[in-house]
Amino acid sequence: MQPNFIMTLVAAVVATFAASPASAIELSPEQLARIAQNPLANVISVPFQYNANFDVGPLNRRQDILNISPVVPFALNNEWNVITRTVIPIVRQPEFFPGQGSRSGVGDIQFSAFLSPGKPDAGGLIWGAGAVVQTPTDSNGLGNKNWGLGPTLAVIKMEPGDPWVMGVLINNVTALTSNERGGRYNNFLLQPILSYNLPGGTYINTVPMITANWEAPSSQKWTVPVGMGVGQIFHIGPAPVNAQIGMYYNAVRPDNAARWQVRAQVQFMFPK
Repeated sequence: MQPNFIMTLVAAVVATFAASPASAIELSPEQLARIAQNPLANVISVPFQYNANFDVGPLNRRQDILNISPVVPFALNNEWNVITRTVIPIVRQPEFFPGQGSRSGVGDIQFSAFLSPGKPDAGGLIWGAGAVVQTPTDSNGLGNKNWGLGPTLAVIKMEPGDPWVMGVLINNVTALTSNERGGRYNNFLLQPILSYNLPGGTYINTVPMITANWEAPSSQKWTVPVGMGVGQIFHIGPAPVNAQIGMYYNAVRPDNAARWQVRAQVQFMFPK
């Protein structure tokens, strides 16, 4: 995927925002911030998340990953929703030895669907369970050519009037075959979600992506980041945007994995 395509996509989203009717956007910045922190929110959104991974490989180079992750909910009835999330990674992989050169292209796209109650319970607890599919869509050898499938679960607690949002997102994707390029994989993701909301749509959060490669040797299985970030709700015309930036250090990591990461995100939101 070329940079001009990405810019065209961003421009299209911004143009759609500029045309959004003001009557559809009547939530406070504090409410919008809490919606942005909820992966099961019944709101269409399009996050663009840029990850700069530093000290990757034996040459300690930078890896760049842009995840475009549209979220589209569907109401089954008054009691149940299906929340879909598609993660499209655009990757620039650095060279691992002098003269190899870097590679750029699309990684493997993941599609998740959660069945979730339409409303949280009295204590502000909401959950969603479903499946995640990994598709062999990579270019330039930046992924795995075997399809993958696995379970996914999200649990969020956000009590009315409480500035804290707490939760977790979990999935595990296992290759359905092993005969295509890249071979068998079995990958685990655990993402704790912890945010503290301040007045005016400002918040502080930590959302590390803890991963495990179950096919790797024991000393190479886990990546465990620690860090935090800050976010802010603002508007383009009448339409809300969630922007955040954070920094994470990989306290546990495989050889040649990134030592630390800067993560920046702009999330376009389309409240009903």
